[in-house]
Amino acid sequence: MKESYLPLYRKYRPQKLEDIVGQAHIKTALANAIKLDKISHAYLFTGPRGTGKTSTARILAKSLNCINGPTINPCGECESCKAVTNSVPIDVIEIDAASNRSVEDAHNILEKVQYAPVQGKYKIYIIDEVHMLTPQAFNALLKTLEEPPKNVIFILATTESHKVLDTIKSRCQRFDFKRITTNDIVEHLKKISKLENIKITKEALTTIAKLSAGGMRDSLALLDQASALGGDKELTEQDINNLLGRLSFDTLVEMANYIVNSDAISSINLLDKIYNDGNEPIIILNNLMVFFKNILISTTCDLEKSIELTSLNEAQVKVLTEYKSKVETHQILSLINKMADYLKEIKQTNYQQMWLEIALIDLSNLTNNTKLEDLQRRLQALEGGSTIPTTVSRVVQPAQTVVQSVQSKPIANQTSSTSAPVENEVQNIEPQPVQQPQQPVQSSPSQPVNVDTANASQLWGQILSNIPDIPSQAWLKKNAIPAEITKERVTLVIQKKDWVDRFNASDRRKIVIDAASVVLGNIDIQVIARTPQKDDIKIEVPKSEPQKKNIVKPENIEPEQEIVSQAEIESVDESRKEEKKENNVEDENRSDQSVMIKDLFDGKYIV
Repeated sequence: MKESYLPLYRKYRPQKLEDIVGQAHIKTALANAIKLDKISHAYLFTGPRGTGKTSTARILAKSLNCINGPTINPCGECESCKAVTNSVPIDVIEIDAASNRSVEDAHNILEKVQYAPVQGKYKIYIIDEVHMLTPQAFNALLKTLEEPPKNVIFILATTESHKVLDTIKSRCQRFDFKRITTNDIVEHLKKISKLENIKITKEALTTIAKLSAGGMRDSLALLDQASALGGDKELTEQDINNLLGRLSFDTLVEMANYIVNSDAISSINLLDKIYNDGNEPIIILNNLMVFFKNILISTTCDLEKSIELTSLNEAQVKVLTEYKSKVETHQILSLINKMADYLKEIKQTNYQQMWLEIALIDLSNLTNNTKLEDLQRRLQALEGGSTIPTTVSRVVQPAQTVVQSVQSKPIANQTSSTSAPVENEVQNIEPQPVQQPQQPVQSSPSQPVNVDTANASQLWGQILSNIPDIPSQAWLKKNAIPAEITKERVTLVIQKKDWVDRFNASDRRKIVIDAASVVLGNIDIQVIARTPQKDDIKIEVPKSEPQKKNIVKPENIEPEQEIVSQAEIESVDESRKEEKKENNVEDENRSDQSVMIKDLFDGKYIV
């Protein structure tokens, strides 16, 4: 009786470590472990499909249980080796975790673990797709996996290692299998084609290798499928494309030219021809998207790197390089993004042909779309100019200007001599446009203040004006008094200890540091907050402060300086509390800015 046909991926399955394609780091590690007799009790093989995880597990089992083993070159003739080769081993148990995933299946394994091996030296459990086990099954295996019997080895294989419990992974030696390179796959396919008398071009083999996405099993399956087309004829790249429903390179070039030249009519006519040839809309659009990706790479990288990244030959890459003079990079990116969006839509709709035609018409209007995108970018840039900080500065700055003008005018001495500065202030404000009040905010912080000539009150006022956060600015104006300001340090007096702690723990301290660094021109500024002290609190305030009207000034103190005692500060605070109780109902209906401006005019803040 004639033997049944054996697929190529089974017929040419590797039987020794040296037969595995790629994975040099894994082959070396396992070979050394066998030579040095450092066999672990549990292994975890992880990586993409078709990269040799299960094959390596079988080879390791064969190497350990061979009659000449442990050896890196199993004989393949003993009963143990033949059993593994024919997939009927006694001591090597392969379990598909996808169909044996329950806790009962795990208990069955644990019951059989205690039995000694029959033929070989080890009883080896190969659990494929181990991530499919339930958490309960994993937990049942934990203890045995950590301390199995002396003659038991577990080999776990998975494509999704992130789904395996960390407690399982920590008990295994992990080996990560990488995707096999295109060149390695092509060379291996050449050998098999020669052994099987399959006539096929190198370009066709390269196409098969690229489509397999680094998996040898998929490559051998495609070669096996393509061999049925050839017979005595040599298989070409076009034959592979026809077999898989892919577009040829020349067809993609023609379609790309229509899109780049904004020729929607010609692109639709070509699409109709391609669709009538039996190509699926998803495959058509996906091939076109990959083609423009290759254009992007070819117009960006050099020739050698482009050949490596695109897996195209030199002549094809040179054709793609010519698009550098036809289309710009941002246009290619725009086309790829559009195709990705349409691809999602086509996958979810029942009218795939209609959406593909809409996509081609949209893509073929490249010139108009580019103009529209440029206009949108310009509009976004213009809209980005009117930001929230600009709006805030327009509201806050006039209030600061008014406060400064009021403070610079002594209230106690309202004589005719004070009218001139007020008129000058009004004359300076009236001709300015609405946007002008934000100019002092931008210009003053950029120039460091002369600390030697300016007093603490002036410096503190400029520091406050550089604080963009309005609530923090208002809180500091009300509760913080500058005791000393130098280029290296800013010392603030805050009345209560819990307020000091709150200030140090909040972001307000960092805000003051940033503002003081700009004003004083020193990035290593130090901000210290403390409660009032009896002997050393010297606070510079303007002599026109209304809340200080009951404080008696010593005659020997300069006009612009006062000594504020602890009792005086507490008296001022008590008066603030009484005023706050009287105006509580009225203040609740006001905005934060209006309340702040009113309090400034009432003389509640020390600036």
